[in-house]
Amino acid sequence: MMYGILLVMHLLAAIAFIGTLFFEVFIWHAARRPLAQDAREAADQSIAKRSRHVLHGVVLVLYCAGIGLAWQHRGALSQPLSNSFGLLLSLKILLALSIIGHYLLLAYWLTQGRLSPGWACWLRRSILGHMVLIVVLAKAMFYWQF
Repeated sequence: MMYGILLVMHLLAAIAFIGTLFFEVFIWHAARRPLAQDAREAADQSIAKRSRHVLHGVVLVLYCAGIGLAWQHRGALSQPLSNSFGLLLSLKILLALSIIGHYLLLAYWLTQGRLSPGWACWLRRSILGHMVLIVVLAKAMFYWQF
């Protein structure tokens, strides 16, 4: 039963995380262009503040549930090259760790005052790409056998 709860929590947090990034990359980025500079900056700051507030909790649930799920499959992870499930799960974990790396880079650039709008956009797109690959790997873990 605990596995099922972790799975649902992980899935819902992933949906929230990907949905937020999808909104930022594909909807907000284009919708903000016709706004006046002052309005654009105010809206950007407001959305960024709210997004950070919500995503901190979402990411905490996502990673904690993911760790709990990975623990359930520690046997497959102990020998990831012996079966496709373990290999795909290992790749999924590496991508998730890469996303953490992106956020550490973001935090570093913010503290150094080096985060330009271009780099912020690149980071959001890269994280979204990582998340899409993780979703594909998650589906593949249960259907691809090689």
